[in-house]
Amino acid sequence: MIFKYGIDELTVKKVMAIANGAIQGVLTSEAKMTVDDCRQKVEVLANSNKAIYGVNTGFGPLCDVKISTEEINKLQENLLITHAVGVGKPIDKQLSKLMMICKVHALCQGYSGIRLKVIERILFFIEHDLLPVVPEQGSVGASGDLAPLSHLFLPLIGEGEFWVKDKIVEAKPILKQYKLKPIQLRAKEGLALINGTQFILAHAIIGLNKMEYLLDLADVAGAMSIEGYQGSSAPFKDELHKIRPFQGNVEVAERMFALLYKSQNVDAHENCERVQDPYSMRCIPQVHGASRNAFYHLKELSEIELNSVTDNPIVLSETEAISGGNFHGQPLAMALDYGSIAASELGNISDRRCFLLLEGKFGLPRLLTTGGGLNSGFMIPQYTTAALVTENKSLCFPPSADSIPTALGQEDHVSMGSISGRKFNQILENLEKILAIELMYAAQALEFRRPNTFSDIIEANFKIIRKKVNKLEEDRLLKDDISAMITQVAEQAFILK
Repeated sequence: MIFKYGIDELTVKKVMAIANGAIQGVLTSEAKMTVDDCRQKVEVLANSNKAIYGVNTGFGPLCDVKISTEEINKLQENLLITHAVGVGKPIDKQLSKLMMICKVHALCQGYSGIRLKVIERILFFIEHDLLPVVPEQGSVGASGDLAPLSHLFLPLIGEGEFWVKDKIVEAKPILKQYKLKPIQLRAKEGLALINGTQFILAHAIIGLNKMEYLLDLADVAGAMSIEGYQGSSAPFKDELHKIRPFQGNVEVAERMFALLYKSQNVDAHENCERVQDPYSMRCIPQVHGASRNAFYHLKELSEIELNSVTDNPIVLSETEAISGGNFHGQPLAMALDYGSIAASELGNISDRRCFLLLEGKFGLPRLLTTGGGLNSGFMIPQYTTAALVTENKSLCFPPSADSIPTALGQEDHVSMGSISGRKFNQILENLEKILAIELMYAAQALEFRRPNTFSDIIEANFKIIRKKVNKLEEDRLLKDDISAMITQVAEQAFILK
């Protein structure tokens, strides 16, 4: 499959497919003409007497300092070098690749004024997996992700570092190996490269891709826990959710009903004396559904951003370049914080279901072990889920609610969206671990409901769990079991539909 940069619409799935090599991103003649046309406009602007921010003026609070024609090109190189002040651990290599893909698509829309040769060099990096090393900290999310984008594009000018397998190597020898000369940046190009929200956006893409799976997995884990608890499927009936039709709620209710459909275990206690189940069982559509609604909101905004131009100034003609604020990360920052709360809540309710399975009610032994006393059974893994849940809650403080002025007050309100993106993904990693433990608990609980059978999906997932984790007959070291379950979740080994 082919994706045409600057022409086609990007989606979360498409950008991930380009990054994974399933789709090839190409520059069409139409996109090349668009890029060249905008570049010609910049050349005219750069040689005019009109002050154009970042083209023939200084940056930030130095926007009132005019730069001579002779110094314009040096200004752009200085921009990358001075803004590459990120700190902390390097981001994942896939994030670097996603950032470059997103940047190429934005540059090809013809408002940034960059030369075609610069875009082609970035594409060369993408296609040959030459992935720049980018520190994770240092962006305030306006005016764009300046520090991480500067590190991302330092190799264009022969500076910075690349990943070579799992080693960090200076860019210069790698460029030489591929017979590439450093690019001499020209007017507006440095600014076009480092203004933008691609660091925030890449974190949103990675998180959305992971969260979509975890939303479905949370439903599966919930259904397995309900089976283990011998809860009711009545709260998932269509009639209930038609009269409160939030999209996420309706979808989760349908999924839950399907996951429990034709279960001997559910049928076996249909007429029992229990009136209703605890909220963490009964309210799965309302809680998981609310998280699903947040996911849809973040996905919608991210896909708008994927097809937007977020640098500054925006070049409209040979006489007009608008210095605006499209680089401000607030639209994604707030949605990412919403997504963080949504992901955290999936873990919160999962931990509560784990707790219910340990109580020893409705035919389950306490702590899911028949040898309680000598054996502690599954008591202690719930300590881990409790710790992870609290860690996630502490990560839910919204960075988008904070702002610290920078650039001597010129950039007096910033989004902190880069922090929102990083925290969103931290919460999702913790959620993987919480759901892994719930699935392990649920499988143990199902052992005590035999010879009853369950739906085909639950039976299939039970087998997946049992391939890695055996039934707990007496106490053993559970660390390896938990690690195996976390790996299964991270590798998306479970059947969801």
